[in-house]
Amino acid sequence: MTRSNPARTAVATLVAGALLSTAACGMGGMSGKAGQAARTGRVEGRITFRTLQLKPVFTAYVQGVIDSFEREHPKVEVTWEDVPGGGYNEKLVADAQAGALPDVVNLSTDSFQLLGDRGMLADVAELDAAVAHEYVPGAWEQFKLPGKGEGVYAYPWYVTPEILTYNRELFAKAGLDPAEPPTSVEQFFDYAERIAASSGGRYCAFMADPKGRLPGDWQKMGVPLLDAKGERFTFDTDTAVAWVQRMKDLYAKGAMPKESLLASDDINQLYGAGKLVFGPGSPGFVKDIRQNAPQVYANTQVAGAVTGKLGHIGIYAQSLGIRKDTEHLDAAAEFAKWVTNGPNQVAFSKKATIYPSNARGLTDPYFADRGDGRDAETLARAVGAEQLKTAELDANTPVQWTSQVGDAVVREVQRAIKGEQDPRTAVRKAQEEANEILAHAARR
Repeated sequence: MTRSNPARTAVATLVAGALLSTAACGMGGMSGKAGQAARTGRVEGRITFRTLQLKPVFTAYVQGVIDSFEREHPKVEVTWEDVPGGGYNEKLVADAQAGALPDVVNLSTDSFQLLGDRGMLADVAELDAAVAHEYVPGAWEQFKLPGKGEGVYAYPWYVTPEILTYNRELFAKAGLDPAEPPTSVEQFFDYAERIAASSGGRYCAFMADPKGRLPGDWQKMGVPLLDAKGERFTFDTDTAVAWVQRMKDLYAKGAMPKESLLASDDINQLYGAGKLVFGPGSPGFVKDIRQNAPQVYANTQVAGAVTGKLGHIGIYAQSLGIRKDTEHLDAAAEFAKWVTNGPNQVAFSKKATIYPSNARGLTDPYFADRGDGRDAETLARAVGAEQLKTAELDANTPVQWTSQVGDAVVREVQRAIKGEQDPRTAVRKAQEEANEILAHAARR
């Protein structure tokens, strides 16, 4: 149900943390004033391609994609470099400052923001005006930037949608129908309350994890995060206050493990031990439970994500950005499109628990097979793909909601959930701190 869970189980996980604020100060000279290179129609030259911790598990796959591209375009030579996840954003900053960014670079939402906000990435919508229809709309939209119109600054690569996972045996013990999962945040909380009342403290409903739940829960409840211009946070509403109050009440009633207010790293362990009803909202999690807790896996049910009033789901997306001043723009753009085309994304998805951002790729029969409806992993794959095709996608936590903003909001919310301040004060103070951070960023 939370947006952070898919991120934790995707092939490549980036943790920006406080880097978004501290690195930004060190990137002051990265103004991106150089104009975007022009296409020449010549697909040729030597380009570099950087990925994030795909070796050695996916070496054969990625090298195969590169080899097939070079056969198609014999005048292009692709040099592939794969780097570990630790310090990835710092390396991007250093390379950008040194003018050494790769021609094609693997980006998450956080690293995309670091480079995109500073004008370091080519506008791929300008490069390929007709290419948007090839991708899932929510994934394509995720790589726009505020104040830059219809520009899109990366090609979507693989995505992970939210789903809902739960232990149907424990669900039924609370008097709930496993065939009727919650569809709104409010209903999810109602179910959690019934679970807490019936469990006798033997298990909990869900992880508190406010860092992972926000701002996704608020968006699903219709809370306006920002004003129309995107210049100020506006989430201080009765609805947001009600969310904090409900979390506080459920926490006191034992609906969540006490330690999960500060961390949620042990969610797989707790769910696998039968101590948690709702698991992470990630298809990859289902595969993990199958391997590590087969008895609990046998009782695991999969359903569509909690969508809320707007019918939105969250997605986590990786992308391929093009260095704005690359000397071989045609080669870089054609290679990025090659990596993200339908067949190549489907092939990748069969090797990892991910989904194509390519609309054609999602039509592959592999994603339609629900089996007999009882195997959770097969069902998760089909449910996730169907949501990507049909649901309104809450494609992006606003870029203004940086890690620094999220940390500030979560600090106040945690204090309220623990009973150290009232929910209304917590939301007011959270908005004030968030706006101070936003104003400071605007002055830089």
